[in-house]
Amino acid sequence: QFDVTILGSNAAIPAYNRYPSSQVINHNSNLYLVDCGEGTQFRMNQFGIKRANLNHIFISHLHGDHFFGLVPLLTSFNLNWREHPLHLYGPPPLIEIIETHFKHSLTQLRYPLHFHPTTADEPRVIFEDDTLTVETIILTHRLPTTGFLFKEKPHPRKIIADKITAYNIPYQQINAIKKGSDFVTADGKTIPNAELTLDPAAPRSYAYCSDTVFTQSFVEQIKSVSLLYHEATFVDEHKERAAETFHTTTKQAAQVAQQANAGKLVIGHFSARYEDLTPLLAESREVFSNTELAIEGTTFTIE
Repeated sequence: QFDVTILGSNAAIPAYNRYPSSQVINHNSNLYLVDCGEGTQFRMNQFGIKRANLNHIFISHLHGDHFFGLVPLLTSFNLNWREHPLHLYGPPPLIEIIETHFKHSLTQLRYPLHFHPTTADEPRVIFEDDTLTVETIILTHRLPTTGFLFKEKPHPRKIIADKITAYNIPYQQINAIKKGSDFVTADGKTIPNAELTLDPAAPRSYAYCSDTVFTQSFVEQIKSVSLLYHEATFVDEHKERAAETFHTTTKQAAQVAQQANAGKLVIGHFSARYEDLTPLLAESREVFSNTELAIEGTTFTIE
């Protein structure tokens, strides 16, 4: 499983029943929260997100529409008697903001909160487990800002079930065969790995590019990404306003997707000036046809 659920997709303020930025990535039932705008935990309740499986939170930058929901969420974890660790990734001042809230509310967490400061100078791997890595994407905004690139590690080869029986392959050797080893039968015959296995599915990836002026600086890093989320705060008519506020337009986001050869583009971070999002989608599709809107409650499966 590898999918993304949109919790919040509006820029700056809630409007038209759209909440500020927040998303949940589900990778094999491990949940990763990306940004945590106001109302995030309400959306989690509404869309059935199980918080017990959420152990990692990534904050792109310190504009309020991307983290004002964080302290309430951390507090709710505490009130619900969470005990297992939570890992938080974000700009260095974020921990001071959180600790100040907790200090003046006399809040003491029951669970370990591990803070991992991010930097916006060059891409870095900030999380890794057996199947997935997360690395920062350096964006250009009014504050130090990073996106996040989720990348699966290469999958093992798929062993053909009939071959296990045909060659009486011991269970203990299956993992080695999945990693590319040949198999030697009891009478000394070598069975090449290509006869025993099938090619695995290609690793999938997801790039989250939040607030940024239009830039091509990270295109190579996200080349051939399976799914790209890119902010598209304004229609292209307002590209001067976008540049002034260090944001991107619909067509500019589509150009990034096109240049990166992305599998699919999802646009979000919509300005509150737009109640109807249809024109934004239409403009983006003029440049990159496989574009969708980040409608809250939508889950995008990463193919």
